[in-house]
Amino acid sequence: MSHAVLLLAHGTPNALGEMAEYLSKVTGGRALPNEVVEELKHRYAQIGLGDAPGTEPPPLTKWTLAQGHALEQALGDTRVYIAMRNWSPYIADVVAQMRADGVTKIRAICLAPQNSRTSVGLYRRALMAAANEIEVEFVAGWAENPRLVEAFAEKLQPVWSAASAELGTNAPVLFTAHSVPCRTIMTGEASIAGARPGTPMQDTPDPYPVEAKRTAALVAERLSAEGLTGSDWYFAFQSQGVSGGPWIGPTVEDTLKALRAAGHTGVVMQPVGFVCDHVEVLYDIDIAFKELADALGLKLWRADSLNDSPTLTRALAEIARREQQAETGQLTAAKVG
Repeated sequence: MSHAVLLLAHGTPNALGEMAEYLSKVTGGRALPNEVVEELKHRYAQIGLGDAPGTEPPPLTKWTLAQGHALEQALGDTRVYIAMRNWSPYIADVVAQMRADGVTKIRAICLAPQNSRTSVGLYRRALMAAANEIEVEFVAGWAENPRLVEAFAEKLQPVWSAASAELGTNAPVLFTAHSVPCRTIMTGEASIAGARPGTPMQDTPDPYPVEAKRTAALVAERLSAEGLTGSDWYFAFQSQGVSGGPWIGPTVEDTLKALRAAGHTGVVMQPVGFVCDHVEVLYDIDIAFKELADALGLKLWRADSLNDSPTLTRALAEIARREQQAETGQLTAAKVG
């Protein structure tokens, strides 16, 4: 075997007892206050994580493995590997296994569709550090992939239609993506988040906020035939960090309050920065934002996550086969060695 596909994901702990170690991976070794660790343990416990690993992996791991299996079946003749940046199976370990399996060329797809220095850039750096003489083709972003947009629209349409029917008017749609620290998107203001000392400063803006909103706009456009208009949808960044400096907004909390102040009595949320269920969906939206919406007098609906969406699988298969390389120009190649 010479060629293989590698799906890259964030990673998540398998048990509450692993939380402190996991968070140290996320922060690059920076210790977090104990109250932050305990708060995150509480959130993970609310979505089913136990003190010890359970019989089933946590949602992010479960769905990422399922997405990799579905992609391998769709490709037919290409092995698909899964690696995580912040937990096992770690990128370095998986690349070592790929090398042992005879892989000489990797097509890497980060399961964060919108390109960001705080996510995609760090995945790429970890992969290149481990690749040695393996050739790597790295997909730097697929925010506008038509199949990805179609997959989100398929999940949103039935929920939005049902919510609108219940409200008797077009329900507002609030698209979201994970927030990032302000310093990571400012031109020339900071080095790449998590980079080692001495990493060159960035002289161009981070594309992440623009790409996240572009995904949302394309999904909304897909529902225009159903009656969704440009004035019916909004965008906010969710899950701002619980420690550190300012993070980009607007926040979901402020946006929900503004929607209620404008007279709305319901809202449909769809996170377009995530391709599967995990704590930012199952806790932040389904529990925390739902509680806030209830307190404000808003009924909150959420579109299902993509998870095992066949349309998502087709999107990943197209990218893996490079069918859209010429059209999107989003694939970059690098030979390491």
